[in-house]
Amino acid sequence: MNVLFIGDIVGSVGRKALRTTLPSLKSKYNPHIIIVNGENSAAGRGITQSIAREFFDWGVHGITMGNHTWDNKDIFDFIDHEPRMIRPANFPPGTPGLGYTVVKANGKELAIVNLQGRTFLPAIDCPFRVSDEIVDELRKKHKHILVDFHAEATSEKIAMGWHLDGRASIVVGTHTHVQSNDDRILPNGTAYLTDAGMVGPRDGVLGMEQDAVLRKFKTQLPVRFQVDEGKWHLHGLFVKLDDVTGKAMKMEKIRILEDDWIMD
Repeated sequence: MNVLFIGDIVGSVGRKALRTTLPSLKSKYNPHIIIVNGENSAAGRGITQSIAREFFDWGVHGITMGNHTWDNKDIFDFIDHEPRMIRPANFPPGTPGLGYTVVKANGKELAIVNLQGRTFLPAIDCPFRVSDEIVDELRKKHKHILVDFHAEATSEKIAMGWHLDGRASIVVGTHTHVQSNDDRILPNGTAYLTDAGMVGPRDGVLGMEQDAVLRKFKTQLPVRFQVDEGKWHLHGLFVKLDDVTGKAMKMEKIRILEDDWIMD
């Protein structure tokens, strides 16, 4: 199975980058299943139903979220009716939406799980305990499992990679918007990357306008952040999984800059 995971999509610039590059990404990597993180896709905060529909229309098969899941009120109108979109599974019981699901496409099945870290983020249930409950149950029926761990601390993400090595096929981090350089297949066959990176404005600060972020750091006063405009960059991860064992056979980081990319 070929899996394509695209990092946090930020605002209209990020959506433009995804729409522009997906045809070439499909041609180069021949992915059976495409997953994107969409928690920043609506003006940098949350997601709307129309944006989710756009992603599916473009060929995306599953959407993961994160700590900005609830920032756009539109989410409550459709999250319980969209099984292809998941929010962090370690939100308390009774929270709207799903924490994991199984997406099917091109004759393949991939279980996807969304978890949120606790270090430097709002209080939430233990992601390690919840991962045990979900992944061990999924493994009874599914060999191919992708975990999007939406977390701030590098150490927490690395710990989750080791925690799920050999149980999940892919553990990929999101949230920090900067692609890490530690991609590796762990000893028991799990493809791991601390952060997939972002899709959106490349000259902002994590996708936000420079001036507003600088003003915040220099004055410590309340500032309204807005998604930057201009050139985009796209980051993600490609993984080839063994159909029999579910283990990773090959992985490759993806980094594309607008006006400076040629797909082989």
